[in-house]
Amino acid sequence: MSPAPLPSSEELARYLETRGELGKPWMWHLLRLTKLKEAKESMPPEEFVERLHEAHADLMRLGEFWKGREAEVFGGRYQPASVIEPLPGSPDDR
Repeated sequence: MSPAPLPSSEELARYLETRGELGKPWMWHLLRLTKLKEAKESMPPEEFVERLHEAHADLMRLGEFWKGREAEVFGGRYQPASVIEPLPGSPDDR
């Protein structure tokens, strides 16, 4: 049994937009890597490796934003934080 074909960057973008997933930074990285894979054959190997390193560095800069939010981030189940903070710009915001 052969693995399922990977979607093109256009199909992936359309899928992410339809599902409302474009607000998630890791989805942008998935799309970025898909586009980079598609462009691999049309660029010199050195440029491909450089752009891959840049994408990796950007992904690592996301940090551990998901800690404590695993169910929401990886399972799609939202759970409010135990500490309620005022919304930025609200009258209660300092």
